[in-house]
Amino acid sequence: MLRAVLLALAALVWLPAAAVAEDLQTLLQAHKAEIEAPSRRSVGEVLDRLVASGLPGVPLFLERWQDKRVFLRASDGLFYYATPEGDGYLLTAVSDDRAAGTASRAEMTELRPNGGVRKAIADALVEFQLSDPDIGRRRSAVDAIARSGSANQLAPLRASIPTEPNPALKAAKERLADILAARFAPTADARVEAIANLGDDVSVDVRAVLNQILATTTGVARVLPEGANIARVLTPGSEALPVGTAYGLLVEAGLVPPVVGRDDIKAALVAHIEGGRVGGVAVEDLGSDAARLFAYAALADAGVVPPTLAPNEQDAALAAHVFYEEYVEPDPAISDAAGDALRAIETRVGAYQVADIILDALSLASIYFLAAIGLAITFGVMGVINMAHGEFIMMGAYTGYVVQQFVPGYTLSILVALPAAFAVTFTAGVAMERLVIRHLYHRPLETLLATFGISIGLQQLAKNIFGTQARPLTSPAWLDGALSINDVVSISYIRIAIFGLALMFLGLILFILKRTRLGLEMRAVTQNPGMAASVGINPDRINMLTFGLGSGIAGIAGVAIGLYAKVTSEMGADYIVQSFMTVVVGGVGNVWGALAGAALIGFLQKLIEWVNPSNTLAAQTYMILFIILFIQFRPKGIVALKGRAAGD
Repeated sequence: MLRAVLLALAALVWLPAAAVAEDLQTLLQAHKAEIEAPSRRSVGEVLDRLVASGLPGVPLFLERWQDKRVFLRASDGLFYYATPEGDGYLLTAVSDDRAAGTASRAEMTELRPNGGVRKAIADALVEFQLSDPDIGRRRSAVDAIARSGSANQLAPLRASIPTEPNPALKAAKERLADILAARFAPTADARVEAIANLGDDVSVDVRAVLNQILATTTGVARVLPEGANIARVLTPGSEALPVGTAYGLLVEAGLVPPVVGRDDIKAALVAHIEGGRVGGVAVEDLGSDAARLFAYAALADAGVVPPTLAPNEQDAALAAHVFYEEYVEPDPAISDAAGDALRAIETRVGAYQVADIILDALSLASIYFLAAIGLAITFGVMGVINMAHGEFIMMGAYTGYVVQQFVPGYTLSILVALPAAFAVTFTAGVAMERLVIRHLYHRPLETLLATFGISIGLQQLAKNIFGTQARPLTSPAWLDGALSINDVVSISYIRIAIFGLALMFLGLILFILKRTRLGLEMRAVTQNPGMAASVGINPDRINMLTFGLGSGIAGIAGVAIGLYAKVTSEMGADYIVQSFMTVVVGGVGNVWGALAGAALIGFLQKLIEWVNPSNTLAAQTYMILFIILFIQFRPKGIVALKGRAAGD
């Protein structure tokens, strides 16, 4: 009976104590001084106690402390959350976030942790946010760890993985756990396993972690130190270790005296001349380097100046020591695993870079195809060298800009701009053919000069109307950004859209040429104008429509190109050369030839830029030289025109 009474009394004593221990305010009061005036050093203990307490109000307190929303009331010395209201504050209790009345501004002191303390609070908050019901908070916590991960975050990160309901976020947590484990796991086996898990990841942060593990320091000794994790042995005089650098390492290690230069020797000798002699040598006998070195050596033997070594002695000192790079990571198993993983990743990165170049080349080829397909039609059917073709591209881009000034919504404006650009440039092309081109058939030099003059006139007209500054042709929001496969391979959505537009126009042109009467007549005029005229086809009308069609397609290309390139009066000049090269290389008058030529030039340009990325002018020169050589061996292009007009 007595024992039961004692147990009951003990329980009554313990229960209030437990309640106090579980009260957040009480815990804060125990560290009042550190919370009221925290520092980067002292706040760590407070945060550890708060996190270890497991109290439900700790995450909210840390968030509001970080946001400078925690106050201390002078009258009772307690901590409160405070919200400004009128001339005072509306208070809530830190323990349960319930209303706690109001207070004047005079009796409330705002806690203002500095940047270092807020950073420490943020690190502590991460542990709570990893399992927060709000997925946005969980993502923010993962991002925070990825930016500045530490060893103490590994355990809570792993603990949050099994209960993570979002598959994508769970995968991100698992990946981040491997990154942290590769650096901070407590055992070598765990680190090696984590490094092996990262072997297929080509992201920049994984490569950065592996490079950190493989960081080295350069050392020098008479023999390689036992037990050191040596990365490689360096040879003085090699590219990795110049002789001067190697000797500097010996000097830093205190193994040899520093090199004394000629000017230093001369200054030392001058400073120690006594009675017309220095170092036992008369001043008048110091005319040679050997004499000066002898005198300096005498001073060094006397301890007057620092000693130096002769060149042969320096070589001997270098030969007597071994130079090496040592991993900062002491465990060879870990550094070997990191090296293997990094080499595997670099191999994958190389393959992905090739894929990225291919995507860039396809994108560039689609742009060249759009720019050149209209020229391929006019040049192939009519044999007209239209130097103003680039200006039709420019007119299409400016048409898109004008449409966007009147049509609301970028998506709708682009949908309106495409047919509008075709209509404007088709009309301009027909007018140009009727007024100029038809009078210059079979006179290529005059045609070239006339169209060149028209191109200059159109450029000046655009400058007079729109000015010299670039005008924006804004793409819809759904074309913003890029499709990223990984950290190596990505392509912008605008480039994807242009590629799709090029495919669409390829199909449209093929349909017109193969399935319509206009296409049939165009092919007939292309292959044999005389025979086409003899069967009732009007070559003059076909030439007019063909020139208009080619100009209209150039206008649509201008809208597409203007979505990512600057819209100026000179933008057409950037594509006229590539357009002609595309047509000539691919094969005159052939849609498939234009496609093949665009692909060849696009891939060739990207390849040259990859080989010589620092000199774009040289890349253009090499490409033109290649095309000149190509035409020498295949003058009719990749896809040669068939028929009598082709000379077959």
